[in-house]
Amino acid sequence: MDNFDPNRISVIMPCFNAAPYVADAVTSVLKQTHPAVELIVVDDGSTDGSESILDELAQAHPQRITLLHQTNSGPYAARNVGLTHARGNFVAFLDADDLWHPEALARLHEALFQTEADVAYCGWQNVGELAANSQPFIPPNYATIDAARAFLKSCPWPINGVLLRRQLVDTLRGFSERLPTAMDYDLWLRMLPLQPTVVRVADVLAYYRRYPRGSAHIPRWRQIFDAIAVREAFARRHPEQIRHLHRSEREALLYGSLLPEAYRCHWRRDTESSRRLFRRAARKAHWQARDAKYILASFLPAQAFNALIRFVDARRDTRPAL
Repeated sequence: MDNFDPNRISVIMPCFNAAPYVADAVTSVLKQTHPAVELIVVDDGSTDGSESILDELAQAHPQRITLLHQTNSGPYAARNVGLTHARGNFVAFLDADDLWHPEALARLHEALFQTEADVAYCGWQNVGELAANSQPFIPPNYATIDAARAFLKSCPWPINGVLLRRQLVDTLRGFSERLPTAMDYDLWLRMLPLQPTVVRVADVLAYYRRYPRGSAHIPRWRQIFDAIAVREAFARRHPEQIRHLHRSEREALLYGSLLPEAYRCHWRRDTESSRRLFRRAARKAHWQARDAKYILASFLPAQAFNALIRFVDARRDTRPAL
């Protein structure tokens, strides 16, 4: 670690087709009040003009921005490439469509130093046109609760809501690239057996943008399946971390998201996701009689399932108003 600036924070930013937002994300980093921040942007084969925007920003701030390019390989591969060029003792991650409060890194860094912690995390808020829930959220104090139980229930923080000591990231060898999503969740779970010290900054300092992503959007069923695969891998590799949990609770933590997400996708008419999630729930989740009609319907061929949904919608639309 002697080769790293002891005060520098390295910010890793993957970018793929984020032209409408990437300048704001970069500005969000450049406006941080912490005095030693370097930004490493990895353009992941963008085709929408992001590359030229980044070129101009890097030329305008050559001492603060390192711009790298790779063929499209996904955000986790891009983050790992960025890590190989990072020179700071601390690492943070900001996606090219997200934002930070100007004091985010300074506040997180101060919390790390005051407590000699390995990880500092903060509250966050969803923003953007698809932010169904835009209420500020302050996560629990994981230092005072059962972290394994809490982390298995859900991902503890968004990727832009945490600052880590570089040595911890190096020990974990960065991000796995085996799945298209949830590899940040995988990193946080792999971190638990190392027993890092964590500290919470109980203020909203990170902003996660939700907006239409077009053909680049990864379907919801894939995101849920990846998160479950990450939980399963953690439980399989580190049984000592969850031995204190009753078997029924472990099963609920591993697979409890299946039915709620299946219904959520059903009512949003994301029929492909709901069909896949109901089918997985039939095998893995605890379901009741009222769920049976949805689960049974999900085993129909996709075309028949979609036709049934259209039929039900048509029946509902023709019912007389009360």
